[in-house]
Amino acid sequence: MNVRADDEKLATMKFAVGQPVTRAEDPRLLRGEGQYTDDVNRPGQVWCAMVRSSVAHGVIRNIDAAAAKEMPGVLAVYTAADLAAAGCGPMAYRVALKGRNGSDIIKPKRFALAHDKVRFVGDPVACVIAQTSAQAQDAAEAVVLDIEALDPVIEMADAVAPGAPQLYDEAPANVAFDYHFGDSEKVEAAFRSAAHVTKLHIVDTRIVINAMEPRAAVAEYDAAEGRFTLWAPTQGVMGSRANAAEMMGVAPDKVRLWRRTSAGRSA
Repeated sequence: MNVRADDEKLATMKFAVGQPVTRAEDPRLLRGEGQYTDDVNRPGQVWCAMVRSSVAHGVIRNIDAAAAKEMPGVLAVYTAADLAAAGCGPMAYRVALKGRNGSDIIKPKRFALAHDKVRFVGDPVACVIAQTSAQAQDAAEAVVLDIEALDPVIEMADAVAPGAPQLYDEAPANVAFDYHFGDSEKVEAAFRSAAHVTKLHIVDTRIVINAMEPRAAVAEYDAAEGRFTLWAPTQGVMGSRANAAEMMGVAPDKVRLWRRTSAGRSA
């Protein structure tokens, strides 16, 4: 999806705005034959619950998991420091674009667990591993977070205003990418020659690949082969596999990813 298409072909590409998209998964779902992450169960399976920030923007001062570790069924509590000690790196970026002035897109380091600051409500800061889902959830609620709150940025327009709170040091003024597309001179000429011009303010929603099961996955490690198997709802099997391998610092052939979909297909 990140491969650039010819501008003319892109403008006439099928499945653009307003064009119908044929759904192939409906018959299976209507028959109750959809398959979901909860349908995957492995021998000796344990459960993970995330500890998330209730602060929109702040500095992590301390994570106290002592009480959580002593609760029934709890096997471990991991923080960003634990992942770093295990050799887990930041999330990979696969997008390589040039900005308006020819500069590369800025890629702040993003980790699976926040390690210095939290930048949105729900930012994951720790995870609890337990024998059952209920035990993991109970223990996650027992983790005590000490987060020094900073001023948040609510509206996107406010993020680029002078003096706005800085979210990532790598992206000055909170701008990671300034992108220009099309011929500005031709657009301006078209407006100048138009019989009537209407101006309005439009807020565009965030566009994502939104699976029916967000934030759901099952993982298994085969110690004999040193191989990881991951079941996850994703549209990009090879990209997700490459990202997981890079984050864990292992060879891609040591990671196998099964794509879970509501239609029950795997790849």
